[in-house]
Amino acid sequence: MSMTIDILNMKGEKVGDYVIEDSFLEFEKGSQAVHDAVVAFLNETRAGTASTKTRGEVSGTGKKPFKQKGLGRARAGETRNPVWRHGGVAFGPKPRDYSVKLNAKVKKLAMKRSFSERLKEAAVVVVDKFELENMKTKSAVQAFKSLNAEGKLLFMVQDYDENTLRATGNLPTVCLMKASCANTYLVLWADKLLFTKDALDEFIKRIG
Repeated sequence: MSMTIDILNMKGEKVGDYVIEDSFLEFEKGSQAVHDAVVAFLNETRAGTASTKTRGEVSGTGKKPFKQKGLGRARAGETRNPVWRHGGVAFGPKPRDYSVKLNAKVKKLAMKRSFSERLKEAAVVVVDKFELENMKTKSAVQAFKSLNAEGKLLFMVQDYDENTLRATGNLPTVCLMKASCANTYLVLWADKLLFTKDALDEFIKRIG
């Protein structure tokens, strides 16, 4: 069945309805796809640059430090042994790529399922147009308050405008993003999803 969301103006007043057809909603399958998409996103944020030196890379001589037998000590072949101080690291990390490849269908299913769940939670807000008269952070905060879009906010627009970009730049809990760039992780991260009507049109096309 389709779902209907109120379209609000900047004052938080209802000015229309936005109907999302059943074909753009998914409540049954896709939970594993959501998990895979989140893991893939978090993996991509890892630098993978951690590196340690093995016994073959640590500086030092390869000479046997003392004779094999007769001293009552454990035998040793070189001072770069991982057991020794200043020796190499056994099984330490090396630079690697943590990225995971996801098929396009899996990404789309994950996005559709996560968005559907946020709709069910009434966490999606749609505004007909978001236009600020100035670049002040105070103006953006007041607008979000009027729209009941507070807390961690994923604000999706069709395209950036200078006033909105500057006004939201100092708000640590607001993530301003083009609808064409949104991902499953951020959809789940936010307390509220705020769309301009044009941005929601574009987002719906992505998951259709």
